[in-house]
Amino acid sequence: MRRGLVLTVLMAIGSLTVGTTAYQALPQPALDATRIEQVKDNLYVITGSDPTNREAFSGGNTGVFITDAGVVVVDTKLAGWGDVLLERIRTVTDKPVVAIINTHTHGDHTGSNAFFEPSVDIVAHANTQINMQRMEAFQGAGAAYLPKRTFTDRMSLGAGSGQIDLYHFGPGHTDGDAFVVYPSLRVMQTGDMFPWKDAPFIDRANGGSGLEYPNTLAKALAGVTNVDTIVPGHMPVTTRSAMEQYQQFMTDLVAAVRDVKDNGRTVEQAVASIDLTSRYPEFKTNRMQAAIEAIYEELD
Repeated sequence: MRRGLVLTVLMAIGSLTVGTTAYQALPQPALDATRIEQVKDNLYVITGSDPTNREAFSGGNTGVFITDAGVVVVDTKLAGWGDVLLERIRTVTDKPVVAIINTHTHGDHTGSNAFFEPSVDIVAHANTQINMQRMEAFQGAGAAYLPKRTFTDRMSLGAGSGQIDLYHFGPGHTDGDAFVVYPSLRVMQTGDMFPWKDAPFIDRANGGSGLEYPNTLAKALAGVTNVDTIVPGHMPVTTRSAMEQYQQFMTDLVAAVRDVKDNGRTVEQAVASIDLTSRYPEFKTNRMQAAIEAIYEELD
């Protein structure tokens, strides 16, 4: 069955290897699109970009959390972006990077792990560690940049204003998606469980589930009530209400695919007939075909 172009592109991203792209060799549009912006107090985001724009694509949003012990980096973009990450970080602090949190396995969020010192603590969900172990980037010497510590349901790092809470609420984008919460700031970083205003990439090869996606988002919203600001996977910082809208969008998308399937129609008919733009006029539709196909196949 034919997959959408975006699905193919994003699957390729998930298997990208760690490389040594020089700062000067990186695409200028991507450099221009990647800025460091203050979210709140000691939390910053190094902006990501849209995967459909290959010339300007750097990877997902990167969190930069400055604690007394040093800097915690959440997601490291594509391979070759380590120099840029460090240059951006140095504009706001001279403290060393002491830890990396990977929200999930894909190469646009783990690609520059290997730029940082091997002594840096790397943390992720247990399933993400397993998924990363299958990636070419983390074979051989690259294994030094796999997660050193993992969690299953919840883990807390640090304390006081430097505390970070990690949560896993079930499968969605992958089977190892971590929600990163900065409780003192009332901020949550979602990785690609809330990537953009469009259908998500459902990576079934790495345990993702379209059917569980809205349920997992609902559990995250119910389980973490002390946040009002959201750092999504690829789009600008937004609000809790935007994440609530995304959860409803995913609920409606799954219901629409299930209805088509239950009425005996083909996946091609599902792709042709499902249109949520009247309910979500500000959402794009670039990734709808791939998501519909993934959900339909999962129903089989």
